[in-house]
Amino acid sequence: MPTMKSAVFHGKHDIRVEEREIPALEPDEALIKVMACGVCGSDLHIYEGEQGSTATVPPLIQGHEFSGVVTEIGSAVKGVKVGDRVCVDPAYICGECYYCASGRMSHCENMKAYGTNVDGAFSQYCKVKSHLIYHIADDVSFIEGAMAEPLACCINGADRSNIKTGSNVVIYGGGMIGLLMLQLAKLQGASRVALVEPVEEKRELAMKVGASFVINPMEEKVKEALDRNGMEHVDVVVECCGIRSTSEEAIDIVDRQGTVVLFAVTAVDAAMNLKTYTLFQKELTVRGSYCSPYTMGRAVELINSHRIDVTTMLGGTEPLEGLAEVLSNPKKRAKGKFVILPNG
Repeated sequence: MPTMKSAVFHGKHDIRVEEREIPALEPDEALIKVMACGVCGSDLHIYEGEQGSTATVPPLIQGHEFSGVVTEIGSAVKGVKVGDRVCVDPAYICGECYYCASGRMSHCENMKAYGTNVDGAFSQYCKVKSHLIYHIADDVSFIEGAMAEPLACCINGADRSNIKTGSNVVIYGGGMIGLLMLQLAKLQGASRVALVEPVEEKRELAMKVGASFVINPMEEKVKEALDRNGMEHVDVVVECCGIRSTSEEAIDIVDRQGTVVLFAVTAVDAAMNLKTYTLFQKELTVRGSYCSPYTMGRAVELINSHRIDVTTMLGGTEPLEGLAEVLSNPKKRAKGKFVILPNG
């Protein structure tokens, strides 16, 4: 049997590059030669022995943000052919449980997800259900195509944010997700978008992709900086750090009848102090944002039309052998989003 190189997660802090057999296809599956796969915060949670978006049982090939070339298709596959340049929605649902039947697919009781509880794309090849495949344009790079999945998650967060034309928006966190949320807020018509981030390089990137202004929370109080820049009233706050202090501050700074979206993946047992009187008196809406329900197609359209920047915030690329270092080295990750290139 032909083999492939795969980065296999065996447990906390234990990733090994191994030779595995290229998987055989079911009739409704296609085989993707993986050209690019992004390293996500969920991958880091799993690497640290925590739960990501869902439970993970090793050994597992992680990697759920990916693009590549179709090299083989099953006998029942339609609309996809060998040679197609594609990206993949990693989550597939049962279509039969209570949540699927009520249109809430992101809460499917039997959800499978490539790279989380099914072998994913930190590998030279990955087999996927063909209905999860989306075509990327010829002038879109594979690295750009791999960013469709995190963008799709951000679109769900933006949909849940109540951002309207003329809204004032604050985003906590200048990583990949924060910078995508910033751009989506602008596309939704936000009048001003401020980004809160302690790392200078990330603040500079935020200005490049359209931030109205940036705030260094290590040097000034966020509320005072907002007031000084004419944003006394904040309609929406999107928290992309997953930190208790910033989550609590988001509720403090948002205006009456404002919306706070807690976007970041946190530890399962993470908690925050919620001032219930503030929630009551300000009539706040506090929302989570989970998965990418029916938003992958929209993300691909934005990337194919070059309406959004998904590369400025990249920190670099690595081969499969470099994945463990990316996950174990916070200084490396601070440079930005890393993408693994399993086939060079």
